[in-house]
Amino acid sequence: MPKEPNLLSFKLTQEFLANVGGNDAVDVVRVCLEKNGKCLDEDIEQKLKRLKITEIRSILNRLHYRGIACYNKSKNKNSGWYTYTWEIKQRRIIELILEQQSELLQKLEKKAEFDSGHELFVCKKACEETPFEIAAQYEFRCPECGEMMNPMDGKKNQREIQGQINGLKGELNQLQKIL
Repeated sequence: MPKEPNLLSFKLTQEFLANVGGNDAVDVVRVCLEKNGKCLDEDIEQKLKRLKITEIRSILNRLHYRGIACYNKSKNKNSGWYTYTWEIKQRRIIELILEQQSELLQKLEKKAEFDSGHELFVCKKACEETPFEIAAQYEFRCPECGEMMNPMDGKKNQREIQGQINGLKGELNQLQKIL
């Protein structure tokens, strides 16, 4: 029987965590999840020897700001020091990704709809896709670089956008199954 994918196995999740918490956020989250989602920042430091405790805390605080990581604070009566037990909220990660990617999906679908109704032109540098009406106003010269614009292959462009849409829908469906 195939193994169920975990949250961090998705490229989408890794990119999202890196954007929110920095390049090492995926590793920090992985360590927390290996410990059933709850651990001390010192535990993470022992596991990820290349990171300093201050870097780990910085990552955790960035994740905390987005509601991905939360903590319980307890005071050691002898030393007076506080201990933070961090917990990663997988559900929150999925919710944020779904929200973000749903917006992207809507933009792609609108672009596909717009592109299907217009003949688009583009320069060799692919600065900007321009509808025929606007390209004609610029005498088919790119407004950004001045190069001549040529018609795009509309069917190829539609296939690419549809491929992006289908791939995104597939990943979103997989993530929703984890919820």
